[in-house]
Amino acid sequence: MKPCLKAVLVGVGGTVVLDMWAAVMGRITGKPVTNWPMFGRWLGHMTQGQFVQPDMRKASPVRAEAAIGWSAHYSIGIGYGLGVLAWRGPTWFSRPTLGTPLKLVWMLLVAPYFIMMPGMGLGVAGSKTPQPMTTRIKSVIGHSVFGLGMYATALILRRK
Repeated sequence: MKPCLKAVLVGVGGTVVLDMWAAVMGRITGKPVTNWPMFGRWLGHMTQGQFVQPDMRKASPVRAEAAIGWSAHYSIGIGYGLGVLAWRGPTWFSRPTLGTPLKLVWMLLVAPYFIMMPGMGLGVAGSKTPQPMTTRIKSVIGHSVFGLGMYATALILRRK
């Protein structure tokens, strides 16, 4: 299997694991999970030149926002998989280590903290949320679960 395909599959695998984790945690805690359609709404407004929303709940819906949000979510996951390939090269897929995807996902926490959250009206690193520290910790945990999912997927692919 070609390294680019492995990288794509590792990104998709990590995203699937993250989504399963979020669904289980949502059921256990009764708290909402990431709202990917709302993420799609935010992205949809960018095409109209509006990059920051003061309050996403008040932003007008955009056509196909759920499809946009979910597609972007998986595309970002694929991008992370390709990031592993670019950073560590194709040999990582034959000898995956847990540290590589975890370091990558932790470094890239800058994206939700400094781009996504502020852009969606939640403040830098969720500072405008009701519980900013909880928001930050949930992001670290979610990214860590994603990194673990990438590693697990790489282990499975290594046997193929």
